[in-house]
Amino acid sequence: MKKTTLILFLLSFLLPLCILAQPLTTVVPESVGLSSQRLDRLSTTFQEYVDEEQLSGSVVLVMRKGKPAYFKAFGKSDLEQQRPMKKNAIFRIASQSKALISVGIMMLQEEGKLLITDPLSKYLPAFRETTVAESLSDGGYMIVEAERAITLRDLLTHTAGIGYGYGPASDAWAAAGIQGWYFANRDEPIQATVNRMAALPFDAQPGERFVYGYNTDVLGAVIEVASGMPLDEFLRKRILDPLDMQDTHFYLPPAKADRLATVYSLNDGKLYKANADSPMQNQGTYVKGPRKSFSGGAGLLSTAEDYATFLQMMLNEGTYQGQRLLSRKTVELMTTSHLPEGVGMGTPGTGFGLGFSVLDDLGQRGTLGTEGEFAWGGAYHSEYWVDPAEELVVVYFTQLIPANGIDDHQKLRALIYQAIVD
Repeated sequence: MKKTTLILFLLSFLLPLCILAQPLTTVVPESVGLSSQRLDRLSTTFQEYVDEEQLSGSVVLVMRKGKPAYFKAFGKSDLEQQRPMKKNAIFRIASQSKALISVGIMMLQEEGKLLITDPLSKYLPAFRETTVAESLSDGGYMIVEAERAITLRDLLTHTAGIGYGYGPASDAWAAAGIQGWYFANRDEPIQATVNRMAALPFDAQPGERFVYGYNTDVLGAVIEVASGMPLDEFLRKRILDPLDMQDTHFYLPPAKADRLATVYSLNDGKLYKANADSPMQNQGTYVKGPRKSFSGGAGLLSTAEDYATFLQMMLNEGTYQGQRLLSRKTVELMTTSHLPEGVGMGTPGTGFGLGFSVLDDLGQRGTLGTEGEFAWGGAYHSEYWVDPAEELVVVYFTQLIPANGIDDHQKLRALIYQAIVD
């Protein structure tokens, strides 16, 4: 009797763990209004990119009506080692990190820890008085005072005027050692880097125009101050663990190093292994780096399944499998364009919300989709979008920088939407 009781106890403990460990199983596409035959066109095309040596490999995951309808890996995660790409491959997601940090900020607003209308200096006093570099006709610049305080909402919408250090005052940013989006090799905490930014001239006045840059890295530092936790701990406790995103990290556990896809470059129609001397292209820093700089703007690694789970939570208006991270109204606010009249982000028909681009006018953009879609991508050529009207989540991961001359993003969109039959 005691032996039977022990066995039943062990089964009750181990069975849920076994269930969690199961790989994501796809449903029959027709059960969610997609055509299996038409999705075969997607498989054929993305295998051709591999065969024609335009991509080393990739993973495509399509969720519809809350269920995985298409989940395939193509090619190799490392060509030199002939390592097959697997669906659980881990990718550098770069700017796709921004969406998680934006959600973190909104969670803190829901808890009364901050307001997105607050001045940034309330949390980071170094930003109390900021400056702007204005270009001069002779190619130089002059430094002027900011006309108003930067708010957290400015940062969420990339209208704070903070670029990536390549604006008019690029010399000052270079001298400070802060240029480019890559932080994984930095041997200092993110707050230290961000506070040093405050003394540098920014690219535009707050609210003046869309300037893509370090905004979300700054928000990561705000999360640390407002929550009282390091950014990696906050993300793990508040977002990653509740959503069971166990393969999403700032720095990779050594045991997972063999799952990290290798970075390649596409130039003049030829595929090359990326420059190992470049910090943003080498393999080692995300595994063996200082592990000090938690870059909310570009520092995370993830899998297609993990990231699709996060996006499904957003599509579900803040919930996933009984876990509520955000209210419905907060998700609504985040996925509505906030750009001021006359301020665009350079893509016709597209605005920007609180951490996501937002499709406002389908005809102006001119590619398949639905108004209300929210999306973004990353420097390593990854991409995602969520189409609420079609109950659609798409995650596309690859590791290609630069990606010159490839049309995979456009074809991915066309081949997914042509497969919708219901």
